[in-house]
Amino acid sequence: MTTSKNADRAKVLAEALPYIQRYWGKTIVVKYGGNAMTSPELASAVMADIVLLGLVGVRVVLVHGGGPDINDMLERLGHEARFVNGLRYTDQETMEVVQSVLCGKVNKNLVASVNAHGGRALGLCGLDGNLLQARKLDRQDGCDYGLVGDICEVDPSVVNDAIEDGYVPVVASVAVGVDAAPGTVYNVNADTAAARLAAGMGAEKLVLLTDTVGVLEDPDDPSSRIPTIAYETVDGYIERGQVTGGMIPKLECCRDAVEAGVARAHIVDGREPHSILLEMLTDDGAGTMVL
Repeated sequence: MTTSKNADRAKVLAEALPYIQRYWGKTIVVKYGGNAMTSPELASAVMADIVLLGLVGVRVVLVHGGGPDINDMLERLGHEARFVNGLRYTDQETMEVVQSVLCGKVNKNLVASVNAHGGRALGLCGLDGNLLQARKLDRQDGCDYGLVGDICEVDPSVVNDAIEDGYVPVVASVAVGVDAAPGTVYNVNADTAAARLAAGMGAEKLVLLTDTVGVLEDPDDPSSRIPTIAYETVDGYIERGQVTGGMIPKLECCRDAVEAGVARAHIVDGREPHSILLEMLTDDGAGTMVL
């Protein structure tokens, strides 16, 4: 039995070798959220994946949101969370909570977690070095979203510097407002922030951790996962109703990232332990890849 298990382990390592060689020295941007962020076991697996990838020469950047923690703090303060068309309406008080929670508690907890798994992490946010710059979101739908921003510029210098110094950059998704008074901070979608940062860095991969197995051929059949789709076909999946709800903006982020030069973008099931490694270093993968 022990010999059989060792043979299985050797097979896994042999299968991973060509992928490790392919991605050595390349940049991947991982957007961290969903169940992978709230479950201690899954969170530990994600941190272990990130540290392992760094050890085999992959340049990893972690981008995060933190909706549940923001909601908890707003509730403690007696400030009701409000959403408009699926986006958090962000007034000034909410923005102060978002900035405090994302750039403070959540970001530093993630830094500590990466470090605890043997890595070297550095906490950043979109304000550092004007990393993420945004204008007030205007969807031309007549709705006001408050201090929600639409990223218009990315300067990845501070992230590249951190990587060159041997750190895993951990980036909170807030942005510098460039169309308002100095000091204005915008709340930005973490998926979008990860996609724009991946494009700005010329990343090899964008990985979005979600709470689904990926894009499905039959939305009612979890076993019908589509491993690979071309970015030109994304709109068709949406129009046919194969992708609905919160998966639509995630798939659009993948499409936009690939259009902007990212080689591959992945929607990965964050509920599966070590799903990042499974998607990157195995033949079968663990989600849907857009290329």
